Amino acid sequence: MSGGHAGAGETVRKSPSADPGTTRRGPVVAALMLGMALAALDGTVVSTAVPQIVGELGGFSVFSWLFSGYLLAATVTIPVYGKLSDTFGRKPVLITGIVLFLAGSLLCGAAWGMTSLIAFRVVQGLGGGALQGTVQTIAADLYPLDERPRIQAKLSTVWAVSAVAGPAIGGLLTTYTDWRWIFLVNLPVGAVALWLVARHLNEPARAGTGDAATTATEDGARAGSGGRTRTGSVRERKTRPRVDWPGALAVFVTGSLLLTALVQGGVAWPWLSAPSVTLLVCSAAGVAATVLIERRAAEPVIPGWVWRRRTIAAVNLALGALGLLMVAPTVFLPTYAQTVLGLGPVAAGFVLSVMTLSWPVSAAYANRLYTRIGFRNTAVIGISAALLILLAFPLLLPYPGRAWQPALVMLLLGAALGIFQLPLIVGVQSTVPWAERGTATASVLFCRQVGQSVGAALFGALANSVLASRIRGSGDPDGDLDKVARSLADARPGTAEHLRQAVDAAVDYVYLGAAGAAALALVVLVLLAPRTFPVRTDPHDD
Repeated sequence: MSGGHAGAGETVRKSPSADPGTTRRGPVVAALMLGMALAALDGTVVSTAVPQIVGELGGFSVFSWLFSGYLLAATVTIPVYGKLSDTFGRKPVLITGIVLFLAGSLLCGAAWGMTSLIAFRVVQGLGGGALQGTVQTIAADLYPLDERPRIQAKLSTVWAVSAVAGPAIGGLLTTYTDWRWIFLVNLPVGAVALWLVARHLNEPARAGTGDAATTATEDGARAGSGGRTRTGSVRERKTRPRVDWPGALAVFVTGSLLLTALVQGGVAWPWLSAPSVTLLVCSAAGVAATVLIERRAAEPVIPGWVWRRRTIAAVNLALGALGLLMVAPTVFLPTYAQTVLGLGPVAAGFVLSVMTLSWPVSAAYANRLYTRIGFRNTAVIGISAALLILLAFPLLLPYPGRAWQPALVMLLLGAALGIFQLPLIVGVQSTVPWAERGTATASVLFCRQVGQSVGAALFGALANSVLASRIRGSGDPDGDLDKVARSLADARPGTAEHLRQAVDAAVDYVYLGAAGAAALALVVLVLLAPRTFPVRTDPHDD
């Protein structure tokens, strides 16, 4: 088997996991891109339809759960689906995820009230969790290490374009049809993806799972060492797959409690209120119970090696910090562009979208860097550049500035983060065998999602604190943020100057916080990540 080098000591072996005789990569990649588009669009397409949904169904006080319910279900099921894909294969898990997602979409289109719509959004989220993790894992299975940047760049492009186009598509559908079509339009797209996966994705048969496959290989080696070949000397011990359902339930409950506390804290109730404290305490108890259950499980959903292996643990922490810092541009930049710069919604979306243009481009060329200097060093360069760029936003941008200035910052940030994220994901997938790749990929995505939820809560509280302080300092004694929101919505560019300055200050502090998250990721990589990743070939591929 041929080998090359991905940096010092990182051996690249071209060993694709797909069976070339039965799997047509083109149609499967098309299915993966369609699945990624479904998951990405669903996070943003609903936002522009909220007024119409609330106008017909009511429930304004709880409409935020249209987003939170989906986020919770998708996030907490990612590690469960990762383990299931390692146990039963990628294909059945992906098909299950697509079917769940489409069923949830159909039910959302038929919802009769806000409560039912929220419940059906949770069903969608259960499918979305399978889409996010399994698509990334299959992409790694289909392509050898030196070709993975291309497929990852394609998936990143689909995610970026879908995320940016989501609000526009939602606006068009609600304007010219009905809000229910933002869910029903998923059906034909998902049906095509489902057919492509069922028809063209064929996974090689495995002799066994986990230790059983290893035992069969060792027995074969011992039989061969005697110098004789005898029928039946190699014992293929096929074990029945065991699913850690108690662990899966514990992960789901604990994750739901924690994310509910983070999503709703400071929004639905104060941080120091009884609901927040209760949820956080229950989350801590859930973490302890989950650790206990997983330590005793034969095939844990979140196995201990995810955190015992230095490479995976460091990447999990680093990408958790990435999720944290991504809240600054994705959540706060559009408000900054409309309020401080006086742009309309479309122009404000463009300021953000330039980041999604440079991200996949830099990711596509990242392999030219990490094949020379290694995965960790490439990621260090990317996050170091991101740290400087994030600091440039609050320290160098003038007030109020022009639209091209933050757009340039976002263009550079996207390029830096593409170089940072892709080597870490590809590197982790390359350090584990086929039977662990789903779990490893899911752990990375799960940590990134949790980081984003933590960032939304943390930076939201920071922004609200700065806003309230600046407004009180400008002569408003109560600093009522609801009144501020109404004033900003009604104000024209050039009016409510003190409010514009308050928003500018709040976003500056958020970007400083994002720079702190980038610094945290840099420290994790330098101190915890190994200098060279232990890249291996998968025995399943040989």
